[in-house]
Amino acid sequence: MTNPIHNFTARLPGIVYGGDYNPDQWTRETWLEDAALMRQAGVRLVSVGVFSWSSLEPADGQLDFGWLDEVMDILHDHGISVNLSTPNAAPPPWLATEHPEVLPTNKEGRKIAIGSRAHFCPSSTVYRERSQKIARALAKRYGNHPALAMWHIGNEYHTQCFCDQCGARFRDWLRDRHGSLDALNEHWGTTFWSQRYSDWSQVDLPKPVMGNVNPARELDFKRFSSDLLLGCFREERDIMRAITPDIPVLTNFMRFFTGADYTRWAREEDAVALDIYPNPADAESHITAAFNYDLMRSLKGGQPWLMMEQASSAVSQWPLNLVKKPGRMRLGSFQAIAHGADAVMFFQWRASRYGQEKFHSAMLPHSGTDTRTWQEVVDLGQELTQLEEIAGTTAEAAVAIVWDWENWWAMEGVAHPTKLSYVDIVTRHFTPLWRRNIATDVITLDADMSGYRLIVIPNSYVLSEAQTEQLNAYVRSGGHVLISFFSGVVDEHDRVIPGGYPGGLLSLIGGRVREFSPLPSDERVRVDMRGSETDAGLWQDDLVTDGATVLATYTDGYLEGEAAILRHGLGDGVVTYLGTQLSETGMDRMLDTVLADAQVAAVLETPAGVEAVERHGPEGSYLFLLNHGQHSAEITVPPGAAELLSGRVAVVAGDTLTLEPAAVAVLKRDRQPVADSRA
Repeated sequence: MTNPIHNFTARLPGIVYGGDYNPDQWTRETWLEDAALMRQAGVRLVSVGVFSWSSLEPADGQLDFGWLDEVMDILHDHGISVNLSTPNAAPPPWLATEHPEVLPTNKEGRKIAIGSRAHFCPSSTVYRERSQKIARALAKRYGNHPALAMWHIGNEYHTQCFCDQCGARFRDWLRDRHGSLDALNEHWGTTFWSQRYSDWSQVDLPKPVMGNVNPARELDFKRFSSDLLLGCFREERDIMRAITPDIPVLTNFMRFFTGADYTRWAREEDAVALDIYPNPADAESHITAAFNYDLMRSLKGGQPWLMMEQASSAVSQWPLNLVKKPGRMRLGSFQAIAHGADAVMFFQWRASRYGQEKFHSAMLPHSGTDTRTWQEVVDLGQELTQLEEIAGTTAEAAVAIVWDWENWWAMEGVAHPTKLSYVDIVTRHFTPLWRRNIATDVITLDADMSGYRLIVIPNSYVLSEAQTEQLNAYVRSGGHVLISFFSGVVDEHDRVIPGGYPGGLLSLIGGRVREFSPLPSDERVRVDMRGSETDAGLWQDDLVTDGATVLATYTDGYLEGEAAILRHGLGDGVVTYLGTQLSETGMDRMLDTVLADAQVAAVLETPAGVEAVERHGPEGSYLFLLNHGQHSAEITVPPGAAELLSGRVAVVAGDTLTLEPAAVAVLKRDRQPVADSRA
């Protein structure tokens, strides 16, 4: 558990509002103007110094903190707190030119040049020492400054390096993980293709090879790369904690980022923060956003998190950067709050005049205060003050969906029966839960499952013995599990589990898979779900039962008449196994059955496109209604619920609330706790 003194909500009560601020791009006169406009917009917190290493240390050992001193004082004088960053994300050119070993090497062996960001090798002793040196100087200088609220270590850690320094660290990491060279050979299966190592010096990073690299080696390298970056974070975090033990320390995560295992990272920081830029051109980007928000909330057991970066309008990363239509920025901000965020922040405060992101929107656009974006920013800042009592409240969920970085890495490895997208598969399982307004946590199979009625496992290609045992215990004690194909296939070293497919699930699903049968992208098969037909694609398991009940069969193709879906009662619980990827309609029907069996109810029944999410606190529960659709919607709301954003009170049972497109309502009502996990 996080020490309460490190909880950012204790230092910044209420809903935090603000964004990234880069004062070293502007003059002192602009700083004063910015601070005044921040107050007008309701800004309470700004992230400062993320990319300021060159400004703070223009030459080796020549520190220039004078401008930052003044900025910190100006912000404090205007009642604005600072999330002060260590600037390691973009080393200055002098460091790269005087110490070229700090530059990273790509997989093909070429050095990465300066001119962008993240141009550092995380194994470089020089880079680490210099990063720690400037972090220590910042901590000593500003640790007692009244504006300081949080430490922000680095930025969006994502560098991967294939240099000799990283090779040496990789070997050290492998020794710690596997214990001996014999164990490594066993775990990696190096007798295949004569890869067996006789000395540690022969073990290297997975650089380009003739054909495919050993998948177990590739999986360990991904684990190592995440841990290597995490080590850089820890070193600076420990400096800050030693000098300023009362100040929370964090870094910022990214949406669906494959390069770091955020489950492990979240344990090492005091709060979770997310940078997310849903694409306005994607009509369903708010659904994947909801999943990412649930993931961030779940990473620290429901603790409030920060939406550290979003766009006020257009971003600069999509092929077509559409502006956010009126009300959509507000809608997305409230969606994050509904899913547990206690901070709404943006990249960035003032739009840059130059550089790679000069056309990225900002709270204060190039056109200034005479813009729709500015007015929406001001309006949102004022509106969030009405929701201060919501800060610190939590979500309660009877359903958990499984998301695991190590499984993601392994599942998308080489030479599988077909190319699978973990993000796509997980989204296909999350979306029908979202459409039904089912409160959902996001967990790994190592987490405590006892509080959930239903565990949804979109895919668990990797399954350890301990995870299998935990799933068995969960089901036998009354839990329900919905699990999809290509699960339980390999152990944590990417070795096929013996005994036939799916080796890790044979004791759970009440059947076995005789053969995997992936389908071409344009081929569909028909499935009969007890008299109701639907179609399926991507994958077919050739299933035979061993105690399970058949819920669905294939009605065409070479597996016509064979089982497609199994239901297996085990102890007091139930496992439902999907041997194919059902259509959206088929998945809806299947989920209706599974949710009914598990006795899981929606937060609230709403029209299509209207999301209902609830947060709970000691003073009551807070029901968020968000209309993501293009048409107005009428919702029957609970009796006696006060609408916090307008003061409207629904006092009659069955009262109807009308939500226009992009509209939001927040209803406070007497606390309605989620029932115990299992009756």
